[in-house]
Amino acid sequence: MSATQPRIIVLGAGMAGILAGIRLQADGYTDITLYEKADRVGGTWRDNTYPGLTCDVPSHFYTYSFERNPDWSRHLPPGQEIQAYFERTAAKYGVDKLTRFGEEATGADYRDGRWHLQFRSGYRDSADILIAATGVLHHPRYPDIAGADSFRGDLMHSASWDHSVALEGKRIGIIGNGSTGVQIVSALAGKAALLEHYQRTPQWIMPVENGVFSEEERAAFHDPEVLAQAMNVEEYMAAVEAYTQAITEMESDAARAMGQACLDNLEQSVTDPALREQLRPDHAPLCKRLIFSPDYYQAIQHPQCRLVRNGIQRIEPEGIRTEDGELHELDAIVYATGFHADHFMRPMTINGRNGAALEDFWADRPKAYLAVTMPDFPNLFMLNGPNGPVGNFSLIDIAEHQWGYIHQLMERLRNGDCKEVAPSPEAMETFETERIAAAKNTVWYRGGCVSWYLDAAGIPSSWPWNFARFAACMAEPDWAVFGLDAPAAERSSAA
Repeated sequence: MSATQPRIIVLGAGMAGILAGIRLQADGYTDITLYEKADRVGGTWRDNTYPGLTCDVPSHFYTYSFERNPDWSRHLPPGQEIQAYFERTAAKYGVDKLTRFGEEATGADYRDGRWHLQFRSGYRDSADILIAATGVLHHPRYPDIAGADSFRGDLMHSASWDHSVALEGKRIGIIGNGSTGVQIVSALAGKAALLEHYQRTPQWIMPVENGVFSEEERAAFHDPEVLAQAMNVEEYMAAVEAYTQAITEMESDAARAMGQACLDNLEQSVTDPALREQLRPDHAPLCKRLIFSPDYYQAIQHPQCRLVRNGIQRIEPEGIRTEDGELHELDAIVYATGFHADHFMRPMTINGRNGAALEDFWADRPKAYLAVTMPDFPNLFMLNGPNGPVGNFSLIDIAEHQWGYIHQLMERLRNGDCKEVAPSPEAMETFETERIAAAKNTVWYRGGCVSWYLDAAGIPSSWPWNFARFAACMAEPDWAVFGLDAPAAERSSAA
């Protein structure tokens, strides 16, 4: 590896990949290539274009800390504006020019101190450092429903929305009641002749305002001081900390307050007692990823909307037949059934040193030391990898913390302090043991629900501690974990 300019490959040009491209250039790296399987940047915000698509993080916090956007139209950012923001930011910082589009990586092998990559097109490349910014929500999950191929109407997944299908005045069935299903129902209520929402288990919904920023406010936000005052970062971060405490301490004040807010929202928003009971979850609030919505309860009470709690028996040419025998005649069916959140870099085949295969290392569950690195996969760093914080807060903020950690590891490589950076197997095992033990104390595990947070063994896969602990872990690596002494500057200052 060159002491000054290692060759760096970034996989993915979504939010995290764009961040990596910007930060690498700022750090003086010049031999950089991003590979993106699609034809443009944006990741999940490029792929998802369904009606009502909105991020549940406040707009001004769903930006890079160094590239605020004063021009958001609403308090919660619409998907189209988020995609435009990422495209604009990638162009501004030249990340688009570093990217080879239409190239999907199929394999990566670590040989002779370098990563050798293969792509579906037949192209090959190699790098000293490999950064996986492949995202979490990019492999759609399709439900296994008998007869789906026989449906005569339009059937689509929310992540591949067909905008050629006219929905106004149609009979539409939405399957799935996570944030996506809730947003689609809210967007189509009153536009469809009939809108049926199929729910296996209802979810808690946190009320939230989604007001419009006035032209005067947007003009004022171009002054960084005005924007900073409006954002009130300290208050927002206190809310993030409270949220993570509510997850990890079910009896905490934060957990009780959030649970009460969800209960009050249900009790006060749904007037029909029978419908209210159908919408009442049987698990603790926050057990699943909390849904923030300003208007779902209003939407599902629309005269042309119907909640369907009976299970789906099969799909027939004319619609959905539920387990009670009723045929629900429909013109369109939408799968709002989420993603395979455990795939990460897969289906890539990744082999590290000494014959280590990622599929073997992840045989029980996806895992990584502090969600960033893995033993026997040297100089491979992940952004938003397994076991990182996931919730109703900005993954951009999470990725920026992780980048600060990765930056420090990469500097040791660039300075010639070492040729390989990977955590010891012992450190990985200790972290994983502590993480699983902590995960079993979270509301995800104890709250009485099944969610995409759980792995195949029923263990929550996300960061099981509060946000403050995550930020502290990312502030500086434990160098002994990587077989390194502290950097020289730290040793001298400590002396």
